[in-house]
Amino acid sequence: MLDALLAVQIVAQVTGDISGSLALIGYGLAAIGPGVGIGIVAGNAVQAMARQPEAAGMVRTTMFLGIAFTEALALIGFVLFFLS
Repeated sequence: MLDALLAVQIVAQVTGDISGSLALIGYGLAAIGPGVGIGIVAGNAVQAMARQPEAAGMVRTTMFLGIAFTEALALIGFVLFFLS
């Protein structure tokens, strides 16, 4: 972590302005969270449908709601990327 901060400081001294690069890196790192979240939601939904097939409709609806809310986090990060 300290090496990464040192590298960012060196790049800042050389280029003078790195705000755009940091925004790109920040959004890239922020997109990892929703990606992992959607994977967990979908995986647990499949597991729940396999255990109780009669509840598949309710589980599928809840899964899509969870995916929509998780994807909203990525879209908010995308908008903030353009605003910065």
